[in-house]
Amino acid sequence: MSTTLIPEPDDAQISVVPRRSVWRHLRRDPQAVATAIILIVLFLAGLLSPLISPHDPNAASLDAINLPTGTPGYLLGGDESGRDILSRLLYSFQTATVSALIGASVALAIGVIAGLVGGYFGTAVRSSTEWLFNLIMTFPGLITLIVLLPLTHGDYRWTMLVLGVLMSPGTYRIVRNLVLGVKKELYIDAAKVSGLGDVRILARHVLFAVRGPIIVNTAFLMGSAIAAQSGLAFLGVGAKDVPSFGLMIYSGFNNIYASPLQFVWPCISLGIFTGCLVLFGNSLRDAFSGPRIKRQKPAQGLRLVTSAIPTSVVTATVERDDEPMLAIEDLGISFPGTTGAREVVKGVSLTVDQGEVVGLVGESGSGKTQTAFAVLGVLAPEARVTRGSVRLEGRELVGLSESALRSLRGRVVSYIPQEPMSNLDPSFTVGSQLTERVRHTLRVSRRAARQTVLDLLARVEIPDPPRVFRSYPHQISGGMAQRVLIAGAVACRPRLLIADEPTTALDVTVQAEILDLLRDLQKEFGMAILLVTHNFGVVADICDRIAVMRGGEIVETGVTREVFRAPRHAYTRGLLDAILDEGAPAGGDASTVGAGR
Repeated sequence: MSTTLIPEPDDAQISVVPRRSVWRHLRRDPQAVATAIILIVLFLAGLLSPLISPHDPNAASLDAINLPTGTPGYLLGGDESGRDILSRLLYSFQTATVSALIGASVALAIGVIAGLVGGYFGTAVRSSTEWLFNLIMTFPGLITLIVLLPLTHGDYRWTMLVLGVLMSPGTYRIVRNLVLGVKKELYIDAAKVSGLGDVRILARHVLFAVRGPIIVNTAFLMGSAIAAQSGLAFLGVGAKDVPSFGLMIYSGFNNIYASPLQFVWPCISLGIFTGCLVLFGNSLRDAFSGPRIKRQKPAQGLRLVTSAIPTSVVTATVERDDEPMLAIEDLGISFPGTTGAREVVKGVSLTVDQGEVVGLVGESGSGKTQTAFAVLGVLAPEARVTRGSVRLEGRELVGLSESALRSLRGRVVSYIPQEPMSNLDPSFTVGSQLTERVRHTLRVSRRAARQTVLDLLARVEIPDPPRVFRSYPHQISGGMAQRVLIAGAVACRPRLLIADEPTTALDVTVQAEILDLLRDLQKEFGMAILLVTHNFGVVADICDRIAVMRGGEIVETGVTREVFRAPRHAYTRGLLDAILDEGAPAGGDASTVGAGR
């Protein structure tokens, strides 16, 4: 273990308020506070209605028929049957609350789960869920509830359960459309490559990203359930002995000329209840839309940082002298097009030995990244491996099941993506994302994973690991984000590291630091590295061998030093001639190319 003194950054530190800041945000929102108080009061009024109501809601008295508001013992008066209006209102809040909870819960349970599955998985699954929910949408809601009355026996709770099923297609479509967009985000691919399973990705990353519209939709679902139950009761569908807003509105409407307030009280109560639900849902959406940030005074001076990978992440390296770490033979990958399948990778053959750094070089669109994705098993759903073989430590990967590939990601092969900011989930802190991956891969406690992540952040030369651990991706620089991704990639000591343009979006100084870091980690852990890049300077700085790719084919391979001295293919010579500095791209002479600094 080594220690270094690293100066604290001069700019003000940024710390992220914990999750309770959501509730702090709600407390500071007048709309949220007002609507929450009203909803709590109405909910408690319904829950405690058997205790606080002055009369039995169905008890009728001849002396109370059409009593005016303010009569002693009948605060809101009596209805046309001599029943206490206040007592019936209190019980109606209970009926409305139960209706909202049952209807919204069923619609959410069915719609959200089906929307996540239908949006995330392939076309066959999506087509099946589409067919099912299109079928449900063909049933007219109100008529269906009336027709099923003999089955529900007039019990509004069973009616609301059926209504929840009928409302689920709307929730399904909202969630499915959101998931179709979210699943294309690079941080979802990064989670797959790190070894996380589909269920964990859906529950943590995808569902969390689409939670805002779901929260708002929940408020509308609850309001719709209350309105539907009230409408059915107004039409006389259901039990007559269960007080509800619909029954009260029907009774008040029939008696509107004799006592207009009998009609007003339930209408106002119903409007307040449903309106507060929608307004509170909007406040919740705003509260969950992003983290709250606060500034703190900068800390001055020097801090002692330990720079060592913790022993908990060290795994045994399998030595296989007779088999290369990675062997790609005659690999072909095609994508469907308007005129038929278009092959983007055409018979690529490539090997990476243990402890070797191989650069896969070529212009954009040459097929470099698709070749790397084939190794990781994360090709696009429409992509097809048409031929060839991909072996990792002698194990064939082409045709391997997703669960088998998942067991290799993070442990045997790991990935450093390009565009570091896009590969971090903006909804979670850096530490939360790295801790999740370490816990999943190493099967350690949350506390041990947290310490492992902090040590990893220190090892990749991040000046203030605790601050970065607490930060959200938008609070750190591109170079810092790249170091974070490197820390996550090497967390479990993979034996093969695939780095896809790891320095593309960084300035020259930071590029050099990242390359130095990769070189140090490669030597320290004995990893093999497949470096995908278009930058010959990066190749010259770190790679032992080079493979030049053009139009989906490998046109030249060889030891980096020899390729730079005497390129055989015209395309390679053209790429080298395009380098502005005609000297050694790494800053040295030709004899030092590929040897490192």
